[in-house]
Amino acid sequence: MRSNKKVKLPVGISDFKDVIENNYYYFDKTKFIENILEDGSKVKLFTRPRRFGKTLNISMLKYFFNVKNKYENKKLFENLEISKSEYFEKQGNYPVISISFRNYDEENWDDGLKTIKGILKRVYSEYKFLTEKMDDIEIEEFNSVRRGLDSVEWEASLINLSKYLYEYYGEKVVVLIDEYDQPIIDSYVKGYYDKAISFFKSFYGLVLKDNEYLEMGVMTGILRVAKENIFSGLNNLEVHTILDSEFTEYFGVMENEVENSLKDFELEYELDDVQKWYNGYLFGNRKVYNPWSIINFLKRGKLKPYWVNTSGNGLIKLYLQKLKNEIFEDFSKLLNKESIFKRINDNMTFGNLEANFEKNIWNLFFHSGYLTLAEEYEENKEETYLKIPNEEILKMFSEMFIEIYFENYENFWSLTNALKKGDIDKFKLELNKVLLENAGVFDVNGNYKEQFYHGLMLGLVLMLKNEYEIVSNGFAGKGRYDLLLKPKNILKGKEGIIIELKALNMAKKLDKDKIKAKLENECEITLNQIDEKEYGSILKNAGIERMLKIGIAFLGKEFEIKFRREWIY
Repeated sequence: MRSNKKVKLPVGISDFKDVIENNYYYFDKTKFIENILEDGSKVKLFTRPRRFGKTLNISMLKYFFNVKNKYENKKLFENLEISKSEYFEKQGNYPVISISFRNYDEENWDDGLKTIKGILKRVYSEYKFLTEKMDDIEIEEFNSVRRGLDSVEWEASLINLSKYLYEYYGEKVVVLIDEYDQPIIDSYVKGYYDKAISFFKSFYGLVLKDNEYLEMGVMTGILRVAKENIFSGLNNLEVHTILDSEFTEYFGVMENEVENSLKDFELEYELDDVQKWYNGYLFGNRKVYNPWSIINFLKRGKLKPYWVNTSGNGLIKLYLQKLKNEIFEDFSKLLNKESIFKRINDNMTFGNLEANFEKNIWNLFFHSGYLTLAEEYEENKEETYLKIPNEEILKMFSEMFIEIYFENYENFWSLTNALKKGDIDKFKLELNKVLLENAGVFDVNGNYKEQFYHGLMLGLVLMLKNEYEIVSNGFAGKGRYDLLLKPKNILKGKEGIIIELKALNMAKKLDKDKIKAKLENECEITLNQIDEKEYGSILKNAGIERMLKIGIAFLGKEFEIKFRREWIY
């Protein structure tokens, strides 16, 4: 690790040269270079979730291999791991083409193609000196790209540039493509997928398949999408996904790196909490931390969502909306910190995603980093247990649950605020508004399972995570409670809250008064259960002196609430 205590942290900086020259804190991943050279495959694709170090690694490869500014770039790698390797002799040996689509975000294909042309024009401009060794026709073709002329065969621009570079340097070319799938995912979400896929099939295929000027190609992305289209016939492609243990340590932060960084920034005492918030990923058989979140935490010293608040959730939200009724039960289980048993593999495409939404949505969530393995993956078994990896993703999903099933997330603030203040009358009034305003939810989830109400209440109380430790379906006393809110700062005298839920589903129709009486009776039963099962013992053991017990009984969008307050002795 190349660092000094309290050096600057590279939040949002993904240029390797910038990181090294300006002495930003750096987790040394340069051994990645040695490993990809030993690997030997012609074209490599590394799929990882957003902000897991892909762009910085591509930038590192560019500065290492590029013959342009060879001696200046060599200084960047002094005292790093690769400088100790026999492969360090490969530094500065090849011309490099490096492009990134990570910032692609366009509403239609006309604007999308314009953005792609702009990226290619800038790449060509980096190499305008190549015209020194070209004939008149080649100069005209080269400059046509730089001018962005319509006559350009844009799909062939990269293979043509590799030819120009080879003829200039006499060495084959290293091609680096960062976030290759971002335009494809974006086009899918925004409705112009067919046009995008038609372009990229030729664009990637020409430069990576049977390109006589290609030394090596390295691509990164989130998904291995549209294999049957983009990579058709690309037999020299080797794919490394999050199901592999190979190369895992180069995308993400390992446990020992986190421990060392916390020491460097004098935050060792936070290790347990950091694990809960940002660990939990299992790539192959290796535990991995989210690097974007770790860097932000080191800089700010606050445990809060960082990764999920960045851009890129569009595809996830799209499929949650499409399948909100079909996946409700599994979604609720995940919010309850339970695992779900699903089929996953490396070969997900948008084609099979469309063919079977309900099965393949979990594959999408897994490869995008929103779910992770709950156990080590066995290659001979395509089905495995998946879970939400950490508190950061749990908070995001709880917010999405409310947004998707109840439309307006902001409407819930007054409800949760009333609960925090212990104003049960206000809490009941606001909950009644929510249920009445979203009556359609009860039409699509007609059997009103307790799981539904549990998911709703958990989504609500997770908004209070900064002030309470929230546990769902935890053990205490002689049984398992539904929801527990334990104050994080007991010195402020906040009361602990235990919530028990009951869902009724009576076939026989009753008049309004009888329904009310039945619901009130069930509320009493739930409150008595809290006492009989001694759930309050967990609060007593934590040194909390007061407890608010809440029983809620539901029948469709009808409900009743009863509560008791007491000192804990």
